[in-house]
Amino acid sequence: MKKSLLSLLISFSSALMYGQIQPEENRFKKVVLVENLNEPMEMAVLPNEDVLFIERHGSVKLFENLTQKTTEIANIEVSTKYTDPENGTQSEAEDGLLGLSIDPDFDENRWVYLYYSPAGNDPNNILARYKFTDKRLNLKSQQVLLEIPTQRTHCCHTGGSIDWDANGNLYLSTGDNTSPRESDGYSPIDERIGRSAFDAQRTAANTNDLRGKILRIHPEADGSYTIPEGNLFQKGTPKTRPEIYTMGHRNPFRISVDKKNGFLYWGDVGPDAGKDSIGRGPAAEDEFGQARKAGNFGWPYFVGNNKPFWGFDFETNISGEKFDPEKPKNDSPNNTGLTELPPAEKAFIWYPTTPSKRFPALGSGGKSAMAGPVYYKDEFPNAERPFPDYYNNRLFIYEWMRDWIITVKMNSKGDYARMERFLPNLKLDHPIDMTFGPNGDLYILEYGQGWFMGNPESKLVRIEYNGGNRKPIVIASADKLAGAVPLQVQFSSNGTLDYDKDSLNYEWVIRDRLNNFIAKLSEANPSFAFDTIGNYKATLTVTDTEGNQDTEELSIAAGNEPPVVNLNLTEGNKTFFFPGKSIKYRVDVSDQEDGSLEKKTIEPNRVKISAHYQDALNNTPPSQGHQKAPITYTAGKSLMEKSDCRACHFVDKKSIGPAFTSIAKKYSSNSKAMDYLSNKIIKGGSGVWGDVAMNAHPTIGLPEAEQIVQYILSLDKPKNVAATMPTEGALNIKLPEGADAQKGVYRLWASYTDKGSNGMPPLTDSESIILNNPTLIMGDADEASNENMNFKMGEMNLLIVTNPNTFAMYKSIDLSHIQSMAMIVAAPIKQLNSNGGTIEVHINTVDGPLLGKTEFIEPSDDDVFSTTKPPAPIMVPISPTMGLHDIYFVFKNEKTDGALFVPISVTFIPQ
Repeated sequence: MKKSLLSLLISFSSALMYGQIQPEENRFKKVVLVENLNEPMEMAVLPNEDVLFIERHGSVKLFENLTQKTTEIANIEVSTKYTDPENGTQSEAEDGLLGLSIDPDFDENRWVYLYYSPAGNDPNNILARYKFTDKRLNLKSQQVLLEIPTQRTHCCHTGGSIDWDANGNLYLSTGDNTSPRESDGYSPIDERIGRSAFDAQRTAANTNDLRGKILRIHPEADGSYTIPEGNLFQKGTPKTRPEIYTMGHRNPFRISVDKKNGFLYWGDVGPDAGKDSIGRGPAAEDEFGQARKAGNFGWPYFVGNNKPFWGFDFETNISGEKFDPEKPKNDSPNNTGLTELPPAEKAFIWYPTTPSKRFPALGSGGKSAMAGPVYYKDEFPNAERPFPDYYNNRLFIYEWMRDWIITVKMNSKGDYARMERFLPNLKLDHPIDMTFGPNGDLYILEYGQGWFMGNPESKLVRIEYNGGNRKPIVIASADKLAGAVPLQVQFSSNGTLDYDKDSLNYEWVIRDRLNNFIAKLSEANPSFAFDTIGNYKATLTVTDTEGNQDTEELSIAAGNEPPVVNLNLTEGNKTFFFPGKSIKYRVDVSDQEDGSLEKKTIEPNRVKISAHYQDALNNTPPSQGHQKAPITYTAGKSLMEKSDCRACHFVDKKSIGPAFTSIAKKYSSNSKAMDYLSNKIIKGGSGVWGDVAMNAHPTIGLPEAEQIVQYILSLDKPKNVAATMPTEGALNIKLPEGADAQKGVYRLWASYTDKGSNGMPPLTDSESIILNNPTLIMGDADEASNENMNFKMGEMNLLIVTNPNTFAMYKSIDLSHIQSMAMIVAAPIKQLNSNGGTIEVHINTVDGPLLGKTEFIEPSDDDVFSTTKPPAPIMVPISPTMGLHDIYFVFKNEKTDGALFVPISVTFIPQ
């Protein structure tokens, strides 16, 4: 046993010596540089740590690291639409400004390379370069290196990523430019006359076409290019293009070249079939590819580790033979290249929508593979904060749909060894590009959740590593922030921590409003009695053994005990409002100095009460039930007044920024407001209230930001409140004319302001009850099975059920007086290859009591996502049930393991 322990210690020491111990996640910090982007695509970090990045609709932007400013330095006229040849309508395509990179000798030649779809009627994509001078992109300096003809009558698969090897060779990825919509999710090899847009054999499998490829060229000084040795086809070979390095790609959207050994990596976004099909082919898989030399990687004949598709006649719907990876042939009439193709190479890593047995760390759900860089620490010899040795020779891969980053370890030959999540708790919003900067930081572009739209959560971020001592994280709180004297306050430092596990020294200093010293308390959680009326501040300073320290401040008001307001529903549903239905309520108020309603020492007309409908805001699920206001907001108000907030904001009128009362009205019923607004204060941002950007406040900690937000949100006091509204009674819920009962919330609000005491100003307490509208969006569920996929259509969050025996759950829903549910469910065959199924409604647990069940939901050929013809509601009677329960919607189909349907919403119907 001692020998085993010794061996373990030796192994641990050896692993530590060679950087094999995974760094602690808290050593990494995510720094938001720019927010609220419009479809960011690709970026390049300049030698001075400025960042060039592009947006799909043509904007080229520069983030300046020194000033933290972002400016548009050019705008390229691009095409972003495709045309339906049958009716001439236009829809968003994947075209636009797609790729960006800088020349390896950028410091000398200042060339910036762009890959884009030029505006106009000539359907092609081009690779061009421009001079970057005086922080502008000189559009007159354009040199076009490559033109790639495309088709714009049907959408999809553009590729567009650019990278370089150590020899100055440029790599460019191109998609197969083939519509996948009418192949049932399998291989698009439709050879019928007039259907070439649906045949990937004309592009990805065509040796004489530049689409569905990764190209390799060497740009020259005069704007031309030469062909490096070792491409797939030697220059002059009939029916081939010498620019091709790898072929057989569907949509290699992000590529990366390991400059140490020249290995090429890419993420290839795969097809959509939900299950294996005899006569068609395998279930869909995405791929991470590795090419050590030029090769053919199989699409549209193979996927993953060379799983073959069948030949298929789209005219007769008759299957042919399986394709042979050793001897693939392209005999399509749309092929202009060689018939005999190079043998197909297997993917480096491959995975389906369901959990991968071979690569379980990849998880499950929607898929969009992206390949990032391979990290080598010695490439950053003078970096301020390089990533640790642990990540040496690791490939960073990432997932646009699943929002993760994974590092892949290779052996000395470059073969796959293992993988693991990078920063598992890092929140990402669809990462779309990733690169290391000169300082050793990892830069990430986040596209945001919605497709083909600007997203407020889209951003440019930087991941910084701290390999040294970290200062303490200080949390200060108190059981009372206001009260009558003597005011006994129990202070607390609970939650304070030091990631280095240093010994900590705690010191509380109390001062009066004139900053006169009152007391010093050298304990972590001291108690102090304020015997004199007045305003005070208590500052907690925590210092570690290395001398690093941080502080947190609280404001205390002594001399007036705050009132207490309690608002209760005594009859009616406590989760939902129903127009035309009555609810009963009661308000109780007590105050140490003023008395109480019960004893009739507080006049009822001094209690402000309102009940009103409020439009839903920002498409986020509102809070429900009681919303108790903190007793006092003096701390947040004080912090706000000491900051630069008042330079741009007034309390009740617009300045360069919105009034605080307007902010409060917009976000008061938003359950995510605290997190969103606190982060906004710290990180800055723009686009919600106008074009003027809000400055970042990185020196304000999260607790202080939350106190400021609490103060701002407290300003949402309904106007024209009827003072005569009784403190107890029945209320018939009515909506304003034109209001949608399935969108807003109904808010009851009660407030009392005391008379003040001992010269101290009055204090207010309030409480509100938020009743949701009776329609819940399934994509907003509190919890859902990981196998399913979240998707955003416009402003609506959708839940796509990709596997049976999964669920969506809502917490604490009041089922009192509910008799049935109306469900809107889409089961599209064309868009989802849906198999249909049933929905069971359970309470408390996923297999808890069954309340109700739908009939079998049949798949449909209709365009069920059309707003002009939504699916008809499915009525589900439920067993009478009282009280609050967690509700599980369980999705079933015993005959398939593929996709079922899209449950869009559920509406609760009252008795």
